[in-house]
Order: sequence, then structure tokens, then C-alpha cells
Amino acid sequence: MSVNEKVNILMVDDQIGKLLSYEAILSDLGENLIKAHSGREALDHLLKTDVAVVLLDVSMPELDGYDLADMIRQHPRFQRTPIIFISAVLLSDVDRLKGYERGAVDYISVPVVPQLLRAKVSVFVELHRKTRQLEALNHELRRLSSSLIAAQDQERRRIARDLHDGLGQELSGAKMMVDCLQMQNQSAEWKEKAAAEASALIDQAIQQVRSMSHLLHPPMLDEVGLHSSLQWYLDGFTKRSGLETSLEVEPEDFPRLGPELETTIFRIVQEALTNVYRHAEARRASIRVVLTENQIAVTVCDDGKGLPDGVADLEAHKIGIGISGMKQRVKELDGELRLRNGNPGAILKAIIPSKAAASRSAEQLAPSRGFTR
Repeated sequence: MSVNEKVNILMVDDQIGKLLSYEAILSDLGENLIKAHSGREALDHLLKTDVAVVLLDVSMPELDGYDLADMIRQHPRFQRTPIIFISAVLLSDVDRLKGYERGAVDYISVPVVPQLLRAKVSVFVELHRKTRQLEALNHELRRLSSSLIAAQDQERRRIARDLHDGLGQELSGAKMMVDCLQMQNQSAEWKEKAAAEASALIDQAIQQVRSMSHLLHPPMLDEVGLHSSLQWYLDGFTKRSGLETSLEVEPEDFPRLGPELETTIFRIVQEALTNVYRHAEARRASIRVVLTENQIAVTVCDDGKGLPDGVADLEAHKIGIGISGMKQRVKELDGELRLRNGNPGAILKAIIPSKAAASRSAEQLAPSRGFTR
């Protein structure tokens, strides 16, 4: 539930005039007002609708307010639904106690004071809205946690495959060459050639270790900062993928930022370009990083086929682990991730407030980092 999404208020009274008066009093809240003229009708609404609060007349024919409250409380879905009793006749302390025993959160007498009723209802409306938002956030947290576990498993499989297929094969080949050097019946020329091949295989293995290490966490990010690290990554990405890339950074003397912020921006660019390579069928991609007084904006554009329906709106069931991860990284820095189709291609933009960036930078820079800004 979003902040602006309306919630439902159920008003139950057998007198139409009272319902109209409650509607007039509560209309300023801007919520959905549902009228029920009997207890049975109120139960029908409750079974079909998520209700934030129930305004309940005590004295009704057939099924009075007390009995209706009992029935509402017996249903697991409505055990915590706030009920406000309204009565013009049953006003004694015994009556109020009876109402509270039936699960009422408040007991209002008639004539109703409009400001008082509006204030009481608004409290429960906001409480309901916050509860639903918290439930949605918990659901999103569980989804992200599952996505993170899946991403970790996928990354472990990829690393295991690279170690086995690449590094493992080259080290195995080098070992075979070294083992052959111990054979007595081989000529000196052959042994010299085998030693050279073993050395070349070990060099390739060392290069693979460096490449894997750089992709997991580029040491340049700690040593020389974001600008140079991005340019290094784009150069390597262009060679590996064949995609033409360009980088624009403003201002030219781009300052050092905190480790978390620099890593976040680097990972956003890295993941965005990976998605472009895998899904966009693009030929070119451009990256722009702009630091202003108010914000840091990271924009990645491509000339590919664009985004499928739902992805641009960041619908949870449409986006994959990569976009979810970028969204969460930006959110942790109080920022916002935006996606939209361009003409042609797609445009990803991450906006991080400079205040959040500055505070994180101040917390995470020296003394752990051996440089000044």
C-alpha cells in the first residue's frame, strides 16, 4: 500500500440520516467511505473488503452492535480490526464496559462532535496504512533476501565453473608438463619446450586469477577512485563484448567518495552493462556520472531493443535479480532507480542525494583510506 492509496472505512447504522452525517464528517479525510444499513450487510462488506476501521451503531434491529462485534472478532481476519461504537442511549459505564469487552477500541456518544470523530478515525486510518506498508516492506524484504541467496548461489556456480574450466584446466596442463620434465628419456630440447609451455600455462592461470579478483572487487576502486576504475572496466568490457562504450564524468576533477558509494556506483554500471550485453541486442552504450550540489546521477543508455512491459515500471514479478540488486543498493543510500525506454534502446538512471552521499563519505573515508579528498 502506497502513502497516497485510500483505505476503507465501514460505517454501520440502520438510520440513513446518521450514515449521511458520518459521511459528511469524514469526507475531509479523503478515504473510501462504505455504508452498511444492517449487521448482515456489514458482514458482507467485511468479507469482500479490507477495512481500516468500523464505525458501529450499538442499537440496531435484528443484529445489534454488540452481537455484530462478537461475530467480527470471531473471524481470524478481523480480530484486530478497530471498532468504534456510537450510541445515543446506551451511555452508562456498564454499557461502555460491555462495548470494550466485545473488542471496541472506543465508545462515542451522540451527538457526535465532528472534530473528535474525525480525529479518532484518522488515527486508526493512518495506523492501518502504516501496518499495510510495513507488511509490503516485509514481503519485499523476504523477496530480496531470496533473490540475494539465489544470486549468491548463481555467482558461486559461475566462479566454480570458471575455476574448473579455466584455471583448473591450465594448472592441470602445467602440472602434466612439469611431471614430464622428470622423465629421464626425454631430450634436453623437448624438456626446454615443455618448461616454456608450463610457464605459459601458469602465466595464463595468474592472469585468470587477476581477472576474477578484479571483477569481484576492482583494487583500482580503492587505489585511484571511481573515474579511473570505470574507465578501466569499460575498456575491458568493450574488448570482451564488442560493444562500443563511452564514459562522461562531471565535474572533470571528480572527487573521491566513500567506499560504499563508489562501490554502489561501480556495481550499478557493471550490472547495467551486463544486462545490456545479455538482453538488449545493442551496439553501443553510454555512461554518464554527474555530481552536483544536490545529487549524484548515474545514467546508462543503450541503442538496443528496449525494455519489456512491466520492467520499466520496476514491477517486482517482472524484474530480475540484477535490477532488484541495483534498486536495493540505491535505496540504501536514500536514492531512486528509474528505468524507461528511449528512442531507441533503454535508459537506466540512479539518483542519489548528495547529502546521503556526503554523510556516507564522511563516515567511511580516512583514517581507513590513506588519502585526502
